[in-house]
Amino acid sequence: MRQTLFRIRLTELWSLEPVDGITATGVGVFLIPLGILAAWFLWSVVRKTGFRSEFVVPVIFWNAITLAVLTVPLWHPIDWLPVYGYGSMLFVGFVLASSVAARRFRQNGLDDEIVFDLAIWIFVGGIGGARLFHLAQYHERVFRDAQGLGQHFKATINLSEGGLVFYGGVILASVAFVIFCVRRKLDTLRIADLLVPSVFIGLACGRFGCFLNGCCFGGRCELPWGVAFPNGSVPFNVLAGRGFIEANALATPLLHPTQIYSAINATVLILLTSAYLKYRHPKGAIVAVALILYPVTRFLIEILRSDELGKFGTDLTISQIVSLAIFTYGIVLAIQCRTQNDDPENSSAIDVTQTARPTT
Repeated sequence: MRQTLFRIRLTELWSLEPVDGITATGVGVFLIPLGILAAWFLWSVVRKTGFRSEFVVPVIFWNAITLAVLTVPLWHPIDWLPVYGYGSMLFVGFVLASSVAARRFRQNGLDDEIVFDLAIWIFVGGIGGARLFHLAQYHERVFRDAQGLGQHFKATINLSEGGLVFYGGVILASVAFVIFCVRRKLDTLRIADLLVPSVFIGLACGRFGCFLNGCCFGGRCELPWGVAFPNGSVPFNVLAGRGFIEANALATPLLHPTQIYSAINATVLILLTSAYLKYRHPKGAIVAVALILYPVTRFLIEILRSDELGKFGTDLTISQIVSLAIFTYGIVLAIQCRTQNDDPENSSAIDVTQTARPTT
């Protein structure tokens, strides 16, 4: 695990000297590659579509962020900022998922700008829903030491120790997705079919982030790939709090790397759903496949996890209970898709939406 990937030294531009044994980089070294990447991206978009007025706001926004980072030492007494592995992997997943979705939209004759507009809705809804679900499920642990409004607010937004539940994100992101499609008059199920592989791309990256952070850990493992997490890590603190290990131990026993299992599972689902998309299928069929396969694999992985305990007087975790509900809905959707299979208007191989990019 590596909760902090590296640190940004705000008081120096070009330094590469480590901070407390953790890789560190001067703020200039960090921002220059980002600036080059942003400039290349803007240039490639402008070359393809021409300069448009809507580019002005993002340019101003990112320049303001850069200026804020450079001037942090002037208004806040800190020397460096941490770059967390968990948040970094969420960002990587967001970028990869959006890029793949945009490419798939272009292949289907759709305007890829829809993806980037939709991505913001899904990102905000997904992060918000995932955090709210976590707060509802673990409110006693999250707010245990919080006193006063300020500390409660800080605990609410503190994601440095994880704190996102995938199913919560799926639920609220789905609501945001439906609202977006209704507002844009898009065919919800057809668009959802195209986005399913991208959802699993984001999940795969997010689970690697969980491994770096140490959350979503498994139970005791006797296999060669078992992982021991050090004293002070999320798994260590949870297991020590439950009395399973001594507080002065150096590390946890070998545990199942269920985060990696989940990432591998998501990768397999990326390949399966992407392959299915290449064939003629009823609209909603890809969504149905995802809603059937993922809950099954998630239910099984939960058996190996030890970060959650059974709820409502059962041995089932919250995620397993939600998995059963989603699996049931997936079966219902699959049956509906099968009954409509003979309807040519229902085939996603015809028109994905009524907002395809006009030919010129």
